[in-house]
Order: sequence, then C-alpha cells, then structure tokens
Amino acid sequence: MSETDKMLSRKEGRVGIVTFNNPERHNAVSLEMWAATKHILDGFAADSDIRVVVLTGAGGKAFVSGADISKFASERATLDAIRAYNVKTDAAYASIAEFPKPTIAMIRGYCIGGGLGLATCCDLRICADDARFAVPAAKLGLGYGYSGLKRLVDIVGPAFAKEIFYTARQFDAREAAAMGLVNRVVPAAELEAHVKSIIDMICANAPLTIKAVKYTVGEILKEESKRNLARSAEMVEECFKSRDYTEGRTAFMEKRKPMFTGT
Repeated sequence: MSETDKMLSRKEGRVGIVTFNNPERHNAVSLEMWAATKHILDGFAADSDIRVVVLTGAGGKAFVSGADISKFASERATLDAIRAYNVKTDAAYASIAEFPKPTIAMIRGYCIGGGLGLATCCDLRICADDARFAVPAAKLGLGYGYSGLKRLVDIVGPAFAKEIFYTARQFDAREAAAMGLVNRVVPAAELEAHVKSIIDMICANAPLTIKAVKYTVGEILKEESKRNLARSAEMVEECFKSRDYTEGRTAFMEKRKPMFTGT
C-alpha cells in the first residue's frame, strides 16, 4: 500500500469523513499521512456543503496508534529532522483544532500517542467500549510541546494529564469517560449509529450559531490577552442578522422543524 492510499476521504451528504487507513500497523501515521490529513481538511473547510467532519480509523482495531515508529530512523533521527517533522505534524494538528466546522473523533480500539493528540483536536470524542487510550512518550523518551499538552489539559485538567503522561499506561473507555477525555462511550456495535445521530442533530441546527460557538469557545481557552472578543461579538451579530434567525423564529411559531441554510 502506498502512503497516498493510507489516507482516505469521502463525502456523504453534508458530512466529510477522514479515515486513517494503515490497519496493519494499527493506523500508525507517517509524515506523508500527516501532510495528507491537512490537505483533506483544507478541502473540506472550503466545501460549503459540508457541515460536520468525522475522523476515524480503518480496520476496526484502532483509531490511530500514534506515529509510525518504524519510520523514526528516517523521519526523526536528528534534532533538525525532529524540528522539521514537528513543523509538519503541528500543521496537521492545527488544521483539525482550528477547523471552522464541528469535528468528531469516532474511536474504536487503540487511540495512542499521536492518535490521542489527534482526538483532542476534535470537538467531540465518541468511543466504543473497547477503546484504549495512552500516551507512551515517557517509555520512548519523547518530548511533548506546549500546544499538544495544553489541548489535553484543557479537556481533562492538569492532574489527569499528568497521570496519563507520568504512568504512560493504557486507560480503558470507562476511565477515559471518568476523566472527561471522551464525550460518550457506547457499545462497539452501536458506535456508527450513535455518531450518525449526533451528526443528524448538528446538521439540523443553525450553522452560523454553531460556528460562532466554536470560535468563542476557542477564544475562551486562549490567554486573555490573545482573545479576539470583537470577532466573537461580530459572529453573534451575524447570527441575529441572518435569514436563519428569521427561519428559526418562524418555524418555532409555526410548530415545524426549521430549514437552516447557513445564511
């Protein structure tokens, strides 16, 4: 299988689906796969039809098991190579974390290392009851940068983030839910149906409202001096000036489901 074939994307109605397709290595990610991830997401961001993006792994045994360690000798052997690698992977993570539309990590099996980092970039994390989570950096001597750690701390808090890194052990789905790492745990056989139900709810709601909320939550998580509250206020005003606001009020009075267009 070529590196190009290890990243799959498709569009189903208003949903963009990104699949990490390296099942023989539990969907471990190479540098080429990270670059392809950013390319796919850039395309989905520009597609006005897409309202939600789902990220998942092929094969049923893993979401993403982290970086492809077999490629460390060629991709991360020297300090200069590590710096170049980090620039490209950080761009991929940022393309998910800063994606303007809702993102969902649909997690089966292993969600390890960079896979967990990828999942924390998503807005929602829905996992099967067979999911396993870990960051084994301390077993490999890897350093973790500020942005990746901050995303984890923002989700689970400093105490659980330290436990995840200090122990480097695997956590099951129940423990992940207790930490707040995942939004929901569902039986493996029901995972796709459950994610679809969430997608349907999101797609039925007003895109401008969701976009404004996503942006503002992102600003809340920034240092106060770096927040763009003016842009947040502008997005709120855009909601109230939109046709969707009129449609929402009208549909409520007429006791029918609204038909939102994002305008």
